[in-house]
Amino acid sequence: MTQDEASAPLIYVVDDDAAVRDAIASLFRLEGFRVETFDNGGDFIRRAQTEPACTILDVHMPGRSGLDILSILNAATYPEPIFIISGQGDIPMAVRAIKDGAFDFFEKPFDVDKVIDRVREALASRPEREEAASGLSMDFPGAGSLTPRERQVLSEITAGASNKEAGRKLGISPRTIEVHRARIMEKLGARNAADLVRIVLMR
Repeated sequence: MTQDEASAPLIYVVDDDAAVRDAIASLFRLEGFRVETFDNGGDFIRRAQTEPACTILDVHMPGRSGLDILSILNAATYPEPIFIISGQGDIPMAVRAIKDGAFDFFEKPFDVDKVIDRVREALASRPEREEAASGLSMDFPGAGSLTPRERQVLSEITAGASNKEAGRKLGISPRTIEVHRARIMEKLGARNAADLVRIVLMR
């Protein structure tokens, strides 16, 4: 993978219909995105909790539905936009998806160019949404190396939250908070929690 490919925005496409999944993935790749595809919710959830990314998520799938996945990921606080797609959409479903944290809802068949434009719009507004959500200014050295989820975790840490409290607020386990904390400290060169606070707040 080249440096340009590695820095391209990552998109997850989750749909049990291989033809739809592959078509969406191909079009996003042509537009310069990195794409990972999933045919079920379980594999996607595990990946999304490790590395959040903008997601195109089908509603009707065997096992966990797209709406179930929104709930599990606590989409209202998930750091990346999630777009719901459905071939059997209706207004109540769209309303529920938006209330549960989806960025937008598209009914199949949809205009892929419009979906791509909407994704670009959502990604372009991400810095403003992140800072507004966290209340933490990201102008300290090394801030650009942090993922959106790491920024959320960092905000909780510097506010004095324990791993358990931060995990409860962000919808992830205390152990996952520990993993993110270790990565944050490594990226920012912090030796301990006090050093981390100094780097972030005493610039």
